[in-house]
Amino acid sequence: MDLGLEGVHVLVTGASGGIGLETAELFYEQGAIVTAHYHRNFKPLESFVDSRSQAIKADLTKEEEVIELFKSATYTYGPIQILVINHAISVVEDANLWEMSFDRWKTTIETNLNSSFLVAREYLRQLKTMAPDLKEEACIILIGSTAGKYGEAGHADYAASKSAMMYGLTMSLKNEIVKLAPKGRVNCIGPGWVRTAMATDSLKNPHVAYSALATTPLKKIAEPNDIANQILILSSNKISGHVTGQVLMIEGGMEGRLLNQPEDVGITF
Repeated sequence: MDLGLEGVHVLVTGASGGIGLETAELFYEQGAIVTAHYHRNFKPLESFVDSRSQAIKADLTKEEEVIELFKSATYTYGPIQILVINHAISVVEDANLWEMSFDRWKTTIETNLNSSFLVAREYLRQLKTMAPDLKEEACIILIGSTAGKYGEAGHADYAASKSAMMYGLTMSLKNEIVKLAPKGRVNCIGPGWVRTAMATDSLKNPHVAYSALATTPLKKIAEPNDIANQILILSSNKISGHVTGQVLMIEGGMEGRLLNQPEDVGITF
């Protein structure tokens, strides 16, 4: 299907990870010009870079590096029209809030939420001066999580960062972007468990795998392309031009978190 993305300049943050790389590749297949951001791991992007794509390194928690990322991307391919805010960290180890260090909390919020503010702000600043015809494709997609909807015991830092993005930030930005681009749209995707490198270690634990699927009718873990395909659909002004301010949950129909086993509530069979 032609999504009308040919020649559109897209920035995907966290593009060296599973969802980010799949998303960058799908945009490229649609004829888009792709700037793939990475922080430390360039290797997955080695074969991706060519005459219509580039990879740029930046620490998105640093304001000056975010500004430089946009300058570099724009210098090569012109203004960024579509922004996919995909980067994030999640600490594998469980820590209840009373056990969690302030350093861990601050690092997660800084990496996931504050950096998203910096990236979105820089995008909007360059959108302000963008040519009217390029503004037609203006769009931001944020990547949230089921943790932001249901919470996640042992990972309140991650859940709080994603919830802020999914609701406070997405819903505010969709009202602000139209002041700069009348057709500008902002949406968010909330994935459940996805078979990526970040989730691999956790899913090796059968208790974690069971909890991930216990309330999920489809009884399967998503693949990166399950998320990436929806990112492209929402990014397409041709297909989704009247869709904004939405949080699309891609979690196989999950109804919530499994909190208790039968023995936890005194039930035996």
